[in-house]
Amino acid sequence: MFGLMKQEVIVFIVALVYLIGCKPSADKVTPTVRDITESVYASVTIVPDSLYNVYSQASGILTERYVQEGDEVTSGQIILQIQNETPKLNVENARLALQLASENRYGTGSILNTLQNKIQMARLTYQQDSTDYYRQNKLHAQNIGTQREYELRKITFERSAETLQSLSKEYSRTKAELTTALSTAKNNFENAQIGREEYSIKSRLNGKVYALYKEIGELIHPQEPIATVGKSNAFTINLLVDEVDIIKIRLNQRVIVNLDAFDDQVFEASIIRIFPQKDSRTQTFTVEAKFANPPAQLYSGLSGEANIVINQKKDVLVIPRSYLLDNNSVKTPDGEVLVEVGLMSMEYVEIVSGLDSTTYLLLP
Repeated sequence: MFGLMKQEVIVFIVALVYLIGCKPSADKVTPTVRDITESVYASVTIVPDSLYNVYSQASGILTERYVQEGDEVTSGQIILQIQNETPKLNVENARLALQLASENRYGTGSILNTLQNKIQMARLTYQQDSTDYYRQNKLHAQNIGTQREYELRKITFERSAETLQSLSKEYSRTKAELTTALSTAKNNFENAQIGREEYSIKSRLNGKVYALYKEIGELIHPQEPIATVGKSNAFTINLLVDEVDIIKIRLNQRVIVNLDAFDDQVFEASIIRIFPQKDSRTQTFTVEAKFANPPAQLYSGLSGEANIVINQKKDVLVIPRSYLLDNNSVKTPDGEVLVEVGLMSMEYVEIVSGLDSTTYLLLP
């Protein structure tokens, strides 16, 4: 009986070895024909279009916040107010100086009006002295009257002419000075008003307030941002591309985007901008892309992944990338075989030459 059991065990082992030998190996494949797409990986951050940090041009205390995070704003709308008494005093002083300069130039009691009255009187005197002189000159030519009378009339006439000319020059000079003073006062007043407007922080575009960094009562400095504003209905895809891949990137290349917030949904985009400066901290380049059909709702800062399509081919011979050795060779039952490769995707590599669809490959 023991011999019979031993014989049954031997038969079972032989059968088991036969079954194992007949089972197809999961580590053995043949090349297949399929489409292949070569792409570059990039991390994704969603950023509102035209996003910018808001800075104040002057220091002061934040007294008003007219908006909150998430509020829609229009171009030129005041969003924050800073208080500082100096600009207010400057505006008032400039206004008073402008008022005085205007009175000096156009007021009824201005210097120019006084000079005009003097010129008018001098002109009347000149006309009278001129008439008297020319009458006396005719008489003198006829030997009528004395030489003294003639010389007195002549001297009086010449003095009247000099006085009129002097007053006219003084009027022109004074008018030019007062006009210049008025223009200067206007400019100072306008500059003072502009300086005061620097304390009213306005939005540069139609969009949304994404962040406010200061509370009422806090001190504001020109060197630190106090808010972030960007468009509310347009978003840009910021892609971080490794420095070894940046030379492959071109404008208008297709981008396949996966956002963490949208599960397995896939969105298409295209490259619109390539920044030439590398970030030394991350060793990456920033590339911008635009959605072809953006999601219905987006938020600033959403993250995800993207593949930038570099090249595509249809119906080419490919093998799984894991079967390719570092020296561009593959393992077969007959030994290693060198191959010429083409495009590479994350999963597959194109075989240009060296294999056919009947060659069995062994997993390294």
